[in-house]
Amino acid sequence: MSVLGFLTARQTGLDDPLRLRRHESTRRVLSLELNHDRDVARIHGNGVNTVDIEAIEGRYMLSGGADGVIALYDLENNDRKPQYTCKAICTVGRSSRYVHKFSVETVQWYPHDTGMFVSSSFDKTMKVWDTETLKPAEVFQFEGNVYCHHMSPIARKHTLIAVGTKDPKIQLCDLKSGSRIHVLQGHRGEILSVRWSPRYEHILATASTDSRVRVWDVRRASGSLFTLDQHNGDKSKASSEAVNTAHDGRVNGLCFTAEGLYLLTTGTDDRMRMWNSATGKNTLVNYGKVCNDSRKGLKFTVSRGCSPEFVFVPCGSSVAVYALHTGELVTMLRGHYNNVDCCEFHPDYQELYSGGKDCNILAWVPVLRTPDVEDEGPASKKVEKMVHSSMSE
Repeated sequence: MSVLGFLTARQTGLDDPLRLRRHESTRRVLSLELNHDRDVARIHGNGVNTVDIEAIEGRYMLSGGADGVIALYDLENNDRKPQYTCKAICTVGRSSRYVHKFSVETVQWYPHDTGMFVSSSFDKTMKVWDTETLKPAEVFQFEGNVYCHHMSPIARKHTLIAVGTKDPKIQLCDLKSGSRIHVLQGHRGEILSVRWSPRYEHILATASTDSRVRVWDVRRASGSLFTLDQHNGDKSKASSEAVNTAHDGRVNGLCFTAEGLYLLTTGTDDRMRMWNSATGKNTLVNYGKVCNDSRKGLKFTVSRGCSPEFVFVPCGSSVAVYALHTGELVTMLRGHYNNVDCCEFHPDYQELYSGGKDCNILAWVPVLRTPDVEDEGPASKKVEKMVHSSMSE
């Protein structure tokens, strides 16, 4: 159906108003390609480990590198010229007395305000920064390397940051009091990824080198709610050491879908799995081989507002794009010269930003429609087919 057809169907009440929006968002994701008119300023002298785009305006992006440097970019094209570079408006560089001494593993904007962001590093610290002054308002010290941290995108009743380190215990730090208030015990290996649910503010998922993923309600004093089991309790399929494991290797990536109904996990067994986040059941969607030998956390992401939704996963020097519910490999985004370590989806514009060991951050942008043949191409038919099958499910 053409855009005109969608508009007519919407006007006459035949179609849900969201259908056109979902169709166009899906078309845009399916047409993502490396944009040669848009560069992101190259700041890092070593690999880019992590990027985060703030949700308030969708304008500012943070990056953290293996060189310990943090950069803050303005993604907006202020000059309105076709060719432009997303400039770094400020950096916490090697000359700053507050810079992380070793690799920055995770950066995250405070979800409710761009005046603050949090970074964690292999220098065994997590720092809470004032964006205005680029000075730490708070510094948390840990016993070992900090692999990851995460703040809830929706929490109103708590200000907890979950932190994963070399220690098997998950640390919960309170932004308000500036202290570590609780530990979650149950894992037997390093914690490579932590993720709060975008649906329930007290639900936390954690992934470890012990091959397990645990889901916690942080209000409960006792252990985790459940441990994800790749075999869904079928003991005949699991060897004794594989019982209650999510993967057959290290679990190094976690990502909830936008509405929080599903949790995706990645492991060094070259598998990605999707789980029902309420029951902990493996949905058994087969994504095929998802190359992954990262010793650290893998930052992957999902789309928002598309039908069907997509998953973007670093895979060697490419980013693999999968249909979320069918497991179909839709495309591979190639452009980096070395391994990709992180990617972040921009839901306002259906763009993707990826960072890699080649020190680059690349912008993947939807191809513009060509007005004369806008709805006749194979890409349009593919969108129509995917949207139709998604709507009928």
